[in-house]
Amino acid sequence: MKETAVDWLFQKLWDNPKDKLTWYKILIDAKEMERKQIVEAYESGVWDLGCRNSDSKMYYKENYGKI
Repeated sequence: MKETAVDWLFQKLWDNPKDKLTWYKILIDAKEMERKQIVEAYESGVWDLGCRNSDSKMYYKENYGKI
């Protein structure tokens, strides 16, 4: 199972010193991770009129775990 950007961000913030510069760098990295996940989801999606909301929920569950 892949790690979401939110899970990654929480773990990094939990494990690292609590100074603003460290947290800002972690935030920038998390945003980049999220951007890559969005691009990957878009590129692997089926984009036609039959694409339903349940398809995106299934993709998320298969790649990232619980909804």
